[in-house]
Amino acid sequence: MNKYMEYAYKEAIKADKKNEIPVGAVIVKDNIIISKAHNTRQTKNLVLGHAEINAIIKAEKKIGDWRLDNCDLYVTLAPCEMCQSVISESRIKNVFYLIENNNVSKNNINVIRTNDCVKMKNEYKKMVESFFEKLRK
Repeated sequence: MNKYMEYAYKEAIKADKKNEIPVGAVIVKDNIIISKAHNTRQTKNLVLGHAEINAIIKAEKKIGDWRLDNCDLYVTLAPCEMCQSVISESRIKNVFYLIENNNVSKNNINVIRTNDCVKMKNEYKKMVESFFEKLRK
């Protein structure tokens, strides 16, 4: 199992516990985690509170630059189009994700679906489905 994706998964669990869409993200540079984040859209009442954007903001503060060259993003759900644009602008090298987001297309970023986290992928898929089932009730 990918250790970075495990951290992203743990962030998704944090989001789920806060009744946020369960998405977690981790940014890695030179094999070191420089930021971790999860969705905060509901708790902060902020449309930009996506896990990817929260992780990017934290990473920029940590390294003191908006350019995240040679960084990789690990995220539990494939990024939406807004996040893809921010990822592209921040110059993140690769994006690894657990499950597809069927509502978006892949734009101008190197998005790679991970295939080595099958158990985590199945557990995460159940978490996302459960979250949206609760919303529909």
